[in-house]
Amino acid sequence: MAQVLDCFSLARSELSVGELATLTGMPRTTIHRIVSSLREIGLLDQNGPRSNYRLGLKLFQYGSVVINNLDIHTHASPYLQTLSQLSGETVHFHMFDGSQMVCIEREEIGENRLNTLTTIEAAPIYCTSVGKAFLAFQKESLIRRICEEQGLPPRTANTITSVDALLAELENIRAAGYAIDNEEHKLGVRCVGAPIRDASGQVFASVSASGPVERMPAQRLKGLAPTVIQTANNISKALGWSAA
Repeated sequence: MAQVLDCFSLARSELSVGELATLTGMPRTTIHRIVSSLREIGLLDQNGPRSNYRLGLKLFQYGSVVINNLDIHTHASPYLQTLSQLSGETVHFHMFDGSQMVCIEREEIGENRLNTLTTIEAAPIYCTSVGKAFLAFQKESLIRRICEEQGLPPRTANTITSVDALLAELENIRAAGYAIDNEEHKLGVRCVGAPIRDASGQVFASVSASGPVERMPAQRLKGLAPTVIQTANNISKALGWSAA
């Protein structure tokens, strides 16, 4: 069943039985049986008896439970709040969900502090600081697969749309330890992000500070980078990672 579910992505949001058979290498009769079972328990949806299949809302419910049960808030929230106070900017904590970066927590400075927990708000992986900070520390095979499946459509005139250019950018990010979004996702917004590691040292999430371009010139982004990196490292250590 997992083989069938793994076939779906942002670029392949709906698939036919024939396409699933081709992607998995399974016989059509086997695929028919599996998708029927998955549809019965809500893991797959179908528009009509002859329509393609798509992931069901039950998976979203499961994902929400997983996110809410993770002990990340206990470990991460104090550091996110500190970063928000030090920077005076909006702070985001994102996790990779298999295709994009999903916002787990957002901290904003205002008359009243706003803590936002969401499993809906998401960010592209190739043109945001949180996405590039994650992507830079992944295997090249995963990077190329994501680029192939999702493409690199331009969000603004600053978006990197070439795989080779993105790979070069990711190499710079690995060397620097942080990523910059220079109005690549949204015009008028700049961000600086850094990777977060789990206990095994694998990068699985990232944190960023973002703000309007008038408050985030290049020099300020560079000045904020060490604080964002330290925040990411503090969260990583709280999750069991050892720099050694």
